[in-house]
Amino acid sequence: MSTKSLDTKVQIFLNDLERAKSEQFTIARELRAMVFEHYPDVAERMMYGGIMFSLGEDFGGVFAYKQHISFEFSKGYQMQDPEKRLEGKGKLRRHLKIRSLTDIEAKKLAFFVAQAGSL
Repeated sequence: MSTKSLDTKVQIFLNDLERAKSEQFTIARELRAMVFEHYPDVAERMMYGGIMFSLGEDFGGVFAYKQHISFEFSKGYQMQDPEKRLEGKGKLRRHLKIRSLTDIEAKKLAFFVAQAGSL
């Protein structure tokens, strides 16, 4: 997958992130690649200050914070989470905070991304 987005606003966000916080950009790039690997037809757009992913309905998004990148799952409360890795106690959403590239594997993002698009 190319790191370029077809959505102009998403690409501006990524360019700004790369200039300001290169490690967070690298994490966001890897998370986007993972989403597109699981869902080649996914649509992405800017919403709520981050990148939202949709397969007709929003299922998650990537958001940059001061010290981490968060992957938010729109229907996280429905996800299988046998190791209790998901954070958040809201009515619907759950998230994972990613502070380094090693967190992507350690927090099993692929396991959750694979579920997210089918909820």
